[in-house]
Amino acid sequence: MSQSAQELIAEAGERGLAASALACLDRCLPLLDPAPDDLLRPLWQSVAEGGAGWAERLGEVRATLEETDDADSAVLVRKMLGAAPSEWDGAALRAWAEACSLTALELHEQLGGGPLVEAEERRQVRILEFLAGTPSDGPPAAGLRPVLEVSAEARRVLRAVVSRRERGA
Repeated sequence: MSQSAQELIAEAGERGLAASALACLDRCLPLLDPAPDDLLRPLWQSVAEGGAGWAERLGEVRATLEETDDADSAVLVRKMLGAAPSEWDGAALRAWAEACSLTALELHEQLGGGPLVEAEERRQVRILEFLAGTPSDGPPAAGLRPVLEVSAEARRVLRAVVSRRERGA
């Protein structure tokens, strides 16, 4: 995790922490085969609602995800979801955001490192900076669309990397 990401996580509020961790997890979904792109939608909805229904929705997402893939990367992605706190609490969300950041970087390193890791670091910083720039007194959903767009694009990149590796290229 870059120093900038660490500093931004240290300064982030609950919404930023949850969104940051969730975005890291979201970007790593292609490592769970198969996992639908909208798997985390209920949790994104909770973030948009300022944490409302977080525990219930977290339980739903965990129940949806079957443990079928034994690959090391899939295990790490499942651990990211498993580490999500049941309570919408700043300290717990901060620990989760830090863990997800490090795990996402580790997974990108396993897939080839170099540019993949650098791009993941940039995404983490970009998302945290963007969320830090949204008004804290605004609606909780403010600013989430660009975060989702960054994560969707990163999922496509990671899906292509995984596909190339599976083909042996």
